[in-house]
Amino acid sequence: MRRAARLRLAVTVVVAVAGASAVAVVAAAALTGGVETLAIADDRVQDLSAEVVEPAPSPVAGSSRSSGVDPDWVLRSAERTGIPGVAVRAYADAALTLASEQPACHVGWTTLAGIATVESDHGRHGGGDVDEHGRTSVPIVGPALDGSPGLAAIPADAASTARHGDPVWDHAVGPFQFIGSTWERWGTDGDGDGIEDPHDLDDAALAAARYLCASGEDLRTGPGWSRAIHSYNHSDEYVLAVLAAAESVAR
Repeated sequence: MRRAARLRLAVTVVVAVAGASAVAVVAAAALTGGVETLAIADDRVQDLSAEVVEPAPSPVAGSSRSSGVDPDWVLRSAERTGIPGVAVRAYADAALTLASEQPACHVGWTTLAGIATVESDHGRHGGGDVDEHGRTSVPIVGPALDGSPGLAAIPADAASTARHGDPVWDHAVGPFQFIGSTWERWGTDGDGDGIEDPHDLDDAALAAARYLCASGEDLRTGPGWSRAIHSYNHSDEYVLAVLAAAESVAR
């Protein structure tokens, strides 16, 4: 979503991830026109459906939609990773939705968690937290996209101003840091409350998953994962940061 400075990186790493048949293969190759950067393939993410209750999902209190994720799995994963349970549930629900909508994409919940770690620490940036409905207690608003060094120049419109309050310049907002034009295209109602809200983790996670899958890549593959993340933010440094975060979550 935000364009950062490119880095010229060349590294090859193989990381063993704890858990049955969970192995992350990481590869990067420096190229003249850009970097293939890094990729991760997490078998546990691909097999997430085995860890959820699909036939009879339990309703989530305070929401008009039902979650397809086993609450015990959510609790275990939250305790293991330190990620708020509501965020774990949002990422897993989004991954399951895309497994149905676009089964060839294979976006995993750890990938979404990796992005949210980098973008907002799962909605906790600025000392805030997320409530039981997935909304951030403190609005997460990025810097003005006013053309300053390292930033694009994107004027605000009425819709984006309503999300961040700046009538002049756009800002990336929410736990997944969507800019206005991207949210207008990909914004979705992930929790069935009738509102498409980038400050809501359920909505933002599902929008991010669909955005990644729109790249047409197979995220089970190293190059496919790398290109999909790079499409989200055209920065090799960013891909590396998301990789590190996703790998940490998968341990």
